[in-house]
Amino acid sequence: MLDIHSSPAVPEHNVQGLERISSLAGGVLMISKGLRHGGLLGMLQVAVGGLALARGVSGHCSTKAWWRRHRAEYHRLQRDIERGAAQLQALKASADAATRGVTVTGKDPLAGS
Repeated sequence: MLDIHSSPAVPEHNVQGLERISSLAGGVLMISKGLRHGGLLGMLQVAVGGLALARGVSGHCSTKAWWRRHRAEYHRLQRDIERGAAQLQALKASADAATRGVTVTGKDPLAGS
């Protein structure tokens, strides 16, 4: 089974620059909004803000790492589909060329008269 939460022994920093600053600022904002709001919705905002803050502090996002690992497979599948579509187009063109000018009579040429 695929574990999207597994991480390498030393997580790479895949969140940098403006994205990291945005995670830090957004996390702090969500936590403060959640604390002011209170209740279940406020707890949810605090939790989401905490995740964003942790992402900004650590500089690592497991979801982003997972997507990068699987992006190559996605592109390979896309190329396979495009190649299959091109082969189908070529097959259709060949069938059209082979049947052009052919009349179907409904009689089996192999059957005896």
